[in-house]
Amino acid sequence: MTEQWSRKREILSELASGQFVSGETLASTLGVSRTAISNHISALEEYGIDIYSVKGKGYKLNGSLSLVDESLLKSQIANRSFYFDEVPSTNAFILKHADELVSGDICVAEYQSAGRGRRGRVWVSPYGCHLYFSMYWQFRQGMAQAMGLSLVVACSIVSVLQQLGIQGVGVKWPNDIYLDSRKLAGVLIEMNGQTDSECNLVIGIGLNMAMGEQHAALIDQPWSDLSGQQSVPDKTELLVRLQKQLQLDLTEFQQSGLKPFKQRWRDADLFQNQPVKLMMGHDEIHGIYRGVDEQGAVMLESDSGVQTYIGGEISLRKVG
Repeated sequence: MTEQWSRKREILSELASGQFVSGETLASTLGVSRTAISNHISALEEYGIDIYSVKGKGYKLNGSLSLVDESLLKSQIANRSFYFDEVPSTNAFILKHADELVSGDICVAEYQSAGRGRRGRVWVSPYGCHLYFSMYWQFRQGMAQAMGLSLVVACSIVSVLQQLGIQGVGVKWPNDIYLDSRKLAGVLIEMNGQTDSECNLVIGIGLNMAMGEQHAALIDQPWSDLSGQQSVPDKTELLVRLQKQLQLDLTEFQQSGLKPFKQRWRDADLFQNQPVKLMMGHDEIHGIYRGVDEQGAVMLESDSGVQTYIGGEISLRKVG
């Protein structure tokens, strides 16, 4: 942890009680000036942390933060785990260091300054509010071996959430996770290498834990988070379970392909047998969604029969 974040963590720890704490008290406790406290508070707000500031009373967190227990995370995972308060992108970190990693190594951050979703969308990543996680994997037979991988990752996430007692979870092709028909989590898979030889792959997952009002206003689609659950999962436990489930499922996928996962996908698929449209650039194709084939392609039934579609630039939307 950098000295800059060490100070900020100390301030957040003092504010964790949920009560107002004066700037004078914070300065005395941390052994710094009140100006330094004010500067740190301003910086924390820029990272997306909602802090009340009331003259004569001091500072107070609006809501609570969910931070990873770094030592517990590293003790529970056999692979290497890189943990940061702040990083541009967990996916970018994994890709940059791919030559030093082995399958199953992960990168976790509390804040991403350049978080990304599919098709170049910005993934809103306020500090300590959600889960930002990337995992490295290598396919020795090349990119072709990864066909359908995004569906497997979605199945892994659903399995873990259900293990933790989350009900109402479903999937939308190719890898969006929904809770009560609103988006809860997204997956961004990136790779480099050759079509028919070793390729490095990173699986990035963003999952909403507790969305604040100021961040919700930046999202242009219906969203959900875990804050309304009767029992909100511990973020560290969620990470550990995700890493282990992904490792288990990816190993099976390497050995057997998509076939073992088709029923798991079908059980969670929110769009099965529904009228949909496929958005491909400026084109739209309408039909009845009939699930996915052995390569993970969308099967769409229209007057022309059942046809399959696959590609990173395709978006599936429900009609009506």
